[in-house]
Amino acid sequence: MTRHPTWLDIGALADIPRRGARQVATPDGPIAVFRTHDDAVFAIEDRCPHKGGPLSQGIVHGASVTCPLHNWVIDLQTGAAQGADEGCARTLPVRVSDDRVLLGLHMAAEQAA
Repeated sequence: MTRHPTWLDIGALADIPRRGARQVATPDGPIAVFRTHDDAVFAIEDRCPHKGGPLSQGIVHGASVTCPLHNWVIDLQTGAAQGADEGCARTLPVRVSDDRVLLGLHMAAEQAA
């Protein structure tokens, strides 16, 4: 079964600082939405796979974020830990349309199907 996301407008691209993040509350928990120096936008679960640190408070470099708790580096595109570390944060679809950031959510009923 193909699941199509429900797109949630979370604000203007300018609301997310370059090389920064914004946390968005969703029914599935907090999501970190990141903007890179070149305006690429990524969305991942706001929880480091290591010890649950808030990735939205980490340092963005390139297409990665470093967790503020124990310096794990997480790839923003895949959610995977880099280097010798192992683990993965869940990613979500995100897109920019007319300078608005849209976060793709799957409703709970669709996830149960």
